Amino acid sequence: MAEPLYVGVDRSDESWVAVAFTGDGFDHTSVFDSIGACWAAYEERARRILVGVPIGLVESGEPDRRCDELARSVLGERSTTVRTPPVREATRKQRYSTANRVHKRKTGHELSERAFARSDSLARVDELLQELPEAAAAIRESHPEVCFRALGGEPLTHPKHTAGGYAERMRILAHYDRDAAPTVQKAAEATGGTAVAVDDVLDAVALAYTAQPGDGELYTLPPEPPRDATGLPMEIVYRAASPLMT
Repeated sequence: MAEPLYVGVDRSDESWVAVAFTGDGFDHTSVFDSIGACWAAYEERARRILVGVPIGLVESGEPDRRCDELARSVLGERSTTVRTPPVREATRKQRYSTANRVHKRKTGHELSERAFARSDSLARVDELLQELPEAAAAIRESHPEVCFRALGGEPLTHPKHTAGGYAERMRILAHYDRDAAPTVQKAAEATGGTAVAVDDVLDAVALAYTAQPGDGELYTLPPEPPRDATGLPMEIVYRAASPLMT
């Protein structure tokens, strides 16, 4: 019987990059055109899949989820990487003007164009989890910046797409696992010929390390996550020696 996999999945441009670990370490990297194709590839073996997009969406009212508020509070200078997701209905709209109108009607707040840019990803994940309970049992939300913050023990100072940011994140992973550098290299090489950015590969690796059993424990922001109207948890999963917040 094949070993179970622990997978980190991040959105990169028009693709989904997945880094898969067994309990012993790096297994492989794959690039998918859709989150549905990603799930189809891993549904038989994945024990846990952490995705870097919001799961559990607001229908109306206050648009900020508690997990996003808490993530900003622990990220310091990197708090701007946590964006308020569109309300569920707005994620199904193809044009920003329409999505913004829906979001504003439902919440009283404007929808940022940067948040709207991720709408299709949110909608596809949301639909998958509502249609397939087995997917909802395995796929959970995380956030790469929160993962790096938790693994490193302190807030990051550089954006991920800068040289300083790459070096900072590599130091965190190398401190966590001495094999992190060759792991990242193998993962990046496996995406050759695709449009996947190297910093998104690094994010997927951090998500995979978080998903894989290892040092520390799995925690969530908030510690007792609420659920949205469809029953999906509004949480951000991270791995740390102790909770970021109590």
